[in-house]
Amino acid sequence: MPGMVMFGRRWAIGSDDFVFPGAFELFIRVIWWIGILVLYSIHKGQYNCAGGPLLHSYLLVLLFLLAAIICSLSTILYISMQGTISNPGPRKSLPKLLYLRLSLFLPELVWAVVGAVWVSDHRVNCEKTVINAIFGTVITSWAIIIVTVVAIVVAFDPLGGKKTVCVTRYTARDLESSQSGQLFYNVKKTATQVWEKRIRLMCCCIVQDDDHRVAFTSIAEIFRGYFADTDLVPSDVAAGLILLHQEQDKVEKCPKEPEEVLVQSPSSPGANDLDTELENAAHFMKFALSTYGWPYYIMTNPFTGLCKLKGDCCRSPGETDVVGDDRFNLHFGSILKMTGLEYRDFIHISFHNKIFEIPFFVALDHKKEAIVVAVRGTLSFEDVLTDLSADCENLTLEDVLENGLVHKGITQAANYIYRRLVNDGILNQAFTIAPEYKLVVVGHSLGGGTASILAVMLKNAFPTLKCYAFAPPGGLLSKSLADYTKQFIVSIIVGKDIVPRLSMPNMEDLKRRIIRIVANCNRPKYQILLHGCWYEVFGGEPDNFPTELDGRNQLALSQPLLAEESLMINRSPSYNTLDDDSPLNSPPQYPHLYLPGRIIHIIEENSARRQVTFFFCYQWCSSEVKYTADWSKETAFGNILISPKMLTDHMPDIILRALNSVIPTNASCLSCPAQGASATNIV
Repeated sequence: MPGMVMFGRRWAIGSDDFVFPGAFELFIRVIWWIGILVLYSIHKGQYNCAGGPLLHSYLLVLLFLLAAIICSLSTILYISMQGTISNPGPRKSLPKLLYLRLSLFLPELVWAVVGAVWVSDHRVNCEKTVINAIFGTVITSWAIIIVTVVAIVVAFDPLGGKKTVCVTRYTARDLESSQSGQLFYNVKKTATQVWEKRIRLMCCCIVQDDDHRVAFTSIAEIFRGYFADTDLVPSDVAAGLILLHQEQDKVEKCPKEPEEVLVQSPSSPGANDLDTELENAAHFMKFALSTYGWPYYIMTNPFTGLCKLKGDCCRSPGETDVVGDDRFNLHFGSILKMTGLEYRDFIHISFHNKIFEIPFFVALDHKKEAIVVAVRGTLSFEDVLTDLSADCENLTLEDVLENGLVHKGITQAANYIYRRLVNDGILNQAFTIAPEYKLVVVGHSLGGGTASILAVMLKNAFPTLKCYAFAPPGGLLSKSLADYTKQFIVSIIVGKDIVPRLSMPNMEDLKRRIIRIVANCNRPKYQILLHGCWYEVFGGEPDNFPTELDGRNQLALSQPLLAEESLMINRSPSYNTLDDDSPLNSPPQYPHLYLPGRIIHIIEENSARRQVTFFFCYQWCSSEVKYTADWSKETAFGNILISPKMLTDHMPDIILRALNSVIPTNASCLSCPAQGASATNIV
């Protein structure tokens, strides 16, 4: 619903968000009131001790004050439970009740001070039980006051005052005047500044230079553009995600599943080499996983990891060219453990990490007769900034492709590695040692996207190049460039992994679906959240929430709803449910970008059956899961799927386990010559 308006400004909380906090505080207050009443009754007429009269007055006033607070909380709780997300009409009296409740904080604060003074007075000589009870009362009062202040700070919207004015102007359809135009410009400018301050605060621990400042502004513009046109509060989004997940699960049980359809394309080159590609992917996934170094090795080996690394700790890397900080040789030791290579097999290792500059290594893989360039995925704030720099820029390939669109931040990271490999002579050194080997570029997540664009840059110079991108970001390449990469790139995606489905158009689509489903549901938000939490934790059947669309014909489904339109402040470029003649109707701002290369999609054999999966136990819960793999099309990843596994399916060890599960039992490596010694020289 639209954010609640109080004190002349909009807040990041809805009038139906007081059910759970109100019920919790009401429970505390009732227990508190009963305890004080019992204490007062037991000691009635026994206040002859030093400080007793003040104690009698304190308890009596506290009882009346708590009773008033309980009455106000009960009324707030009841009113907040009325209506639906898109119908706040039954809750229109809630702001007045909140004003009343806030006014009671002043006497409560004063009485908390009085209680603190009474407890700290050494002249008081009453029973120890009474003193402890008053001390507990004072602590509880201050705790509730502090929690309330924190909640007010969290619910504060820096743009609340400007948004209230904008909503009023938008409702009046006064969008063509110069005054309104200047107003919207000021709001956009202020929103960008607010988001930039938030990003700077999150990244306060890293050294910030010009690249960071440019990235902050670019990312702030993206966030401002994405969130500026909706009037949803965070709990609305949570309710929308719950409803979408249950809707997906209901549809998945139908004979024809609407989620991505795995289609094998006989016309695509190498469409029949699935087993070979799976075997190669499982082999090279170890290289992509190893780039995360000791943090991931310790996480996947929590009890024995440190002991296994002890032998490599403080050991010199020999002649290997190492750039960046690797204290105690833990990163290098972890890479050795996960890849099974020797020190002499590494040509170059870079642990250097800045925005648009991510770690990578170059090694000789004698088993596959390959020179492997492995790029690390997201593991630092700098990597997150690289991910979020999602603007598009052109990538031109001479004699191949002109004006192909690519992800800006990932392309800059690929340019950095390209300069290091080519200009610094790292690849020349590797091919001098092993001239008959082929070049293979691998990476996971951000590393997969960077490896894909790096492979595009290197393809002309190395015609036999191959790239394996594990769970790369979805908004990576334009259609023409994605089609070109099908000759030499294979992307591997597991289940409902969210990252390969992440792109600005998909995010806009998710926002549109959330708005539509919460606008159409005629259940109160607290019921949606309660059933959703039970469903996510314990499973069961998805609830068939009735909606305002029930009983409508198909034509009505395509018409905008009043509630749906009320949730939009300013029309999103990709939001297409409002009338076409709307003055805010504009062409899509973000072009469609796709996954690189041919796509292998690995899914669970029992994906239609409900399973409870927790993030903290994903390693153990998924140990017995069986998978199947097949070729898929990029269009199968055009929607973000809501699932408890949307994050765990992205974890690199889960991908490796899935690959090992689907490779044929009789698979043999294509080239497995005896490993030979190979010297590693310094660049």
